[in-house]
Amino acid sequence: MTPNQETVRASTATSPISHALDRLFHFTQRGSTMPREILAGLTTFSTMSYVLAVNPLILSTAGMDRGALITSTAVIAAIFSIVMGLRTNYPLAMAPGMGVNAYIAVQVCQGMHIPWQAALGMVFYTGVLFMVISLTGIRQKIIEAFPPSFKRIVGAGIGMFIAFLGLKNGGIFVATPGSIIGLGDMTSATVLLGLGGIILTIVLVARKVPGALILSILIATVAGLFLPGPGGHGHITGMPAHLFSMPNSIMPVAFKLDLRYPFQHPTQSIPIILALLFTDIFSAMAVLFGVGARAGLTDADGNLPRLKQALSADAAAASGGALLGSTTAIIYLESAAGVEQGGRTGLVSISAAVCFLLALFVTPLIAIVPAVATTSALVMIGIFMMQSLGELDLKDITVASTTVVTLLLMTLSSASDGLALGFIVQVALLSATGRIRTIKPVAWGLVVLFLLHYLL
Repeated sequence: MTPNQETVRASTATSPISHALDRLFHFTQRGSTMPREILAGLTTFSTMSYVLAVNPLILSTAGMDRGALITSTAVIAAIFSIVMGLRTNYPLAMAPGMGVNAYIAVQVCQGMHIPWQAALGMVFYTGVLFMVISLTGIRQKIIEAFPPSFKRIVGAGIGMFIAFLGLKNGGIFVATPGSIIGLGDMTSATVLLGLGGIILTIVLVARKVPGALILSILIATVAGLFLPGPGGHGHITGMPAHLFSMPNSIMPVAFKLDLRYPFQHPTQSIPIILALLFTDIFSAMAVLFGVGARAGLTDADGNLPRLKQALSADAAAASGGALLGSTTAIIYLESAAGVEQGGRTGLVSISAAVCFLLALFVTPLIAIVPAVATTSALVMIGIFMMQSLGELDLKDITVASTTVVTLLLMTLSSASDGLALGFIVQVALLSATGRIRTIKPVAWGLVVLFLLHYLL
């Protein structure tokens, strides 16, 4: 008897619940079982649960309520993981994205002094635009306008910024009067904990330990209970008042977005919205095709049969995330962990969503996680995103020049400036080196739009 025949035979003896779920998700048809799908969902949750600690910490630096953000993060992850699972029947989980949150909190709100309510309004309009271009086919033309090399550069640039932010959170990088950036106090317990966490995380990831990122956060948080805090006062990690509690109210951040600001400040808002839009488009496509191929969901031509549904769910999550008080919700690459566990259907997404909701009742434990404990996760996420540089032909002076300009601007200025100016540089260099025919008509339109922004 073949493995598939055994799976089908086993499914005939399942409970009514399992049978009903199989009719909805077709996991038997895809060579899986209900227990395997649920276990895969738990695995996906364990690998991406760090978002419950990291996202609120990052966005709270913009002035948002951290307790409300914990609830918002979990609710958004649960709602849109369920939407993705039911709409596509793919094993994909969603949550507020790393990178976009850092860009909004640090570069938009702190750097440009834009209120967080206005920034959430921009995130909302990004989702609306993403929905429009996903349903009309414009999305494909925009994607094609950017050379494959530039898409990888943008991803790597955001990764570098995330890693830089992680090192800053850990006190490893500090502002100094004599230079752009300097090293922190290498004898400080906080800095040593941050460095130790980075090394530990790299080792855990290299050894393929499940849940390496959340495990490193937990270890650093526990270690902080015994290490002196800044200036020798208290400890790095405070003791929680309770282990369990009812979830914090989401209302301090939910439905607080300012939808008028982008219309009142269009020249300031448009580049930010475009940067968010392009980031979401590229990350969604990369994760969908990467995880989809691994799960055996692509057709003979390597395409996903339900790509439009997946992209529309992703677009809805961007606007929905803003409404509920957080930045863009994205499809998480960590969904691949559930796929490796054998997950093949949307039941994986539903199982991960339930875990996020249950996590709301341990909010006191999540709230004590210190910023330095997230250093390792941010640096590791940055490393993951920067691996795309390995696919670039840096011997090509055009590619190398565009890479340097884009990475430096994204890290030291802003993601929107890096994307806009980096793209202008690449188009200019392609034109000057005799490769003008490789430039798509839409690319020229984008260059004009970016130039008008800087000139006006």
